[in-house]
Amino acid sequence: MKFWGSRQEEDEQGRAAAAGPVGPNNDEQRVPDEHTRLLPNRLDSDVPPRYLSPDDPAVSPYNLWTVRAVRYLTILFTIITFLWWTAQLVSTFVTPPGFHVRGGGFFAFSYSSLALAVLLVSLIFFSAPSKSARILSFVAAFLLLVQMIVVLSVESTRHEEAWVGVASVVWALLMTIWVLVADYTVQWGKREEEERLTGRPETRRTVLEWTEVTLETIALIIVAAALVLMTCTLVLRAVDASLAPPGQRFYVDDDKYQIHVFCDGNTTDSLGRPVRTVLFEGGEDPVEYGLWQFADNALRNGSISRYCFADRPGYAWSDAAPSPLSASMATDALSEALARAGEQGPFVLASAGIGSIYSRVFSSRHGKEVKGILMIDPLHEDLLGRVGRPGRGFALWFQGIISPLGIDRLSAGIFRGRNREDRVWGRSAYQSGKMIFAKLQESLVASSLTKRDVISAKAIQYQDTPVVVVSSGVQIRKDSQWESKQRDLTHLTRNLEDWDIVDKAPHQVWRTWEGREVIEKRLRKLTLVV
Repeated sequence: MKFWGSRQEEDEQGRAAAAGPVGPNNDEQRVPDEHTRLLPNRLDSDVPPRYLSPDDPAVSPYNLWTVRAVRYLTILFTIITFLWWTAQLVSTFVTPPGFHVRGGGFFAFSYSSLALAVLLVSLIFFSAPSKSARILSFVAAFLLLVQMIVVLSVESTRHEEAWVGVASVVWALLMTIWVLVADYTVQWGKREEEERLTGRPETRRTVLEWTEVTLETIALIIVAAALVLMTCTLVLRAVDASLAPPGQRFYVDDDKYQIHVFCDGNTTDSLGRPVRTVLFEGGEDPVEYGLWQFADNALRNGSISRYCFADRPGYAWSDAAPSPLSASMATDALSEALARAGEQGPFVLASAGIGSIYSRVFSSRHGKEVKGILMIDPLHEDLLGRVGRPGRGFALWFQGIISPLGIDRLSAGIFRGRNREDRVWGRSAYQSGKMIFAKLQESLVASSLTKRDVISAKAIQYQDTPVVVVSSGVQIRKDSQWESKQRDLTHLTRNLEDWDIVDKAPHQVWRTWEGREVIEKRLRKLTLVV
């Protein structure tokens, strides 16, 4: 509530004096209608000008066309930003043509979300400008400028964010600057109208105005804090980009994205015969996290002569693919990358966990080149429902939305000593937005497109291809359904070589000495050229 004292009484007395003497022919005594003047004629009247009370509804910055135009433009920008935000939300699940982001798209979505949030806050509290809001908007604009420079100047981030990410950060920067200009404009208009209609600018605020200013300040503090974290995460991404891949990256799918392929070893044996290349397919983690070391040791001790692996889309050094991405689509990308790398086989496929799904699809399409299949505690197609649970999909989507904040990645780097290798393909790789996006894609189609792909692959699988299954004893004892499905996979072809259950081995069988011994022994047999 405002208390104006004698000034309000003077206003009433001034209006009475302006009305003139009471008389039967005086027009001022008419009953007010739509033609009645609200304010005294301050230019033509002989009566000294009288001012309104500052809490009069007529005292509003909306009286100025400039302020009204700024508000209408803010509404227009909000509508445009909402449409852009919606398009990016949809592209997470089904990528429209031209909207593919090789880094997963969560950073671009965050920029759109922040731009939309800033515009909505500005509209809600449009008539209550404040210095704190202008300061926070300036801080947000500065942080967005820094992020835009990082995105554009670092080749890796520019490649991963593509034009969608670049446009999003530029738009967010422009909208933050616009909100800052709009607040200054409203502040100017408010002061102009108060001077014109009340005689002086008002410095006091009502309880409602203070509430609006407080809520706006809190909202902008949250935005500024999010931008600080995003800036740190983006800088961390730029640092990680300095870690060079061990192999080469090849464009696939009409040059939409790149797949990383690495090979090591001899292509021929001592007699000049072509050797069988072991093609590793990772499970829930990138091949580099565990299997790469196992493959390298097997090569050094002579168990195998040559091996290759390719990171699935979104894993390690490979780009994210457009959505949806089923097992057959990922296999097509692998086949194209291997062809561009000049790798034609013959292959022995060694896969782990869910990677066996992809290897089985690959085997069915390259039956002549595949001379053996070794599956390490493989996932059965009937259990793909576990991967495609709606709750898991929503959790991955939410994890991806907040991944640009980098809360877990930053804390792991500061307090746990995680390095670039950990973040790109190691213990912290699951925290990156690109890999979260890949797992979300995997989850979305696991029970539909991917299951259909693997069932079709089973029907056309070459039945004379040797098969080896190496199962985790720990996993079998823990899950009876897992044991029955492992047994079912031994009937993938009519040529079962061995089914080994490594008693004390976990799901990642190669992490135990006994598991490594068993896998190396089976690979040695499968790669033997007679």
